[in-house]
Parts: sequence; C-alpha cells; structure tokens
Amino acid sequence: MRWLIGVLINAILFMALAGYFRESIQLAGFTAALQASFLLSILNILVRPLLILLTLPATILTLGLFLFVINALTLEITDAIMGPAFEISGFGMALFAAIIMAIVNLIIQKTILEPSKKQ
Repeated sequence: MRWLIGVLINAILFMALAGYFRESIQLAGFTAALQASFLLSILNILVRPLLILLTLPATILTLGLFLFVINALTLEITDAIMGPAFEISGFGMALFAAIIMAIVNLIIQKTILEPSKKQ
C-alpha cells in the first residue's frame, strides 16, 4: 500500500513540475504521469541499486550528494523509455527535478506518513 501511495505522490509531483516548468518538462496527461511514476519506481527497484554500487566511490567522496545524480539518471532513463508522453529537456533539469522530488517526498514522509503510522 505504501508503494502505491509513493507512485501516486510522484505522479502528482510530475504533474506539478510539468505545470511549473512548461518549457523543460512536458507531460501528455495524468495517465502519462502515472505511467512515468510507475516506471520510475520499477527503475528505482531494479537499476538504482546497480548504479549506486557502480558509483560507490563517487558517492562516498561527495558524502552522498552523488545520489542526486543517480536519481537524475533514472529520470532520464524514464524519459527515454516513455518517449513523447514524458519529456525532460536535459540532464540539468532532470537533476533539478530529482532534487525537488527528493525534498518534497521527504517532507511528505515526515509530516504525513510517519505521524499516521504512530497512531
């Protein structure tokens, strides 16, 4: 259930980012956002651990900040697989979107999901 909530939250984030950065992120609609979010979650399960393992020295040297680059890479892979339904203009925008998504997901997790778990 928690995974499904995460997919839905990321789909809403994709819609918000596409609405705010119209020139840099294009989305065909909410269905495309759900598909991109689902694909991103699958990539985070399958590809992200391999990327983390391969770039472990860089991640350690940057004190974990290189993980944002890995998140941007998974967004770029999602962009490549989705085709014209989900477009990100470049790696810089993918990195910026990855940082925003990580911050928003952290805020949602700490303020909404964790307090409801304690009750």
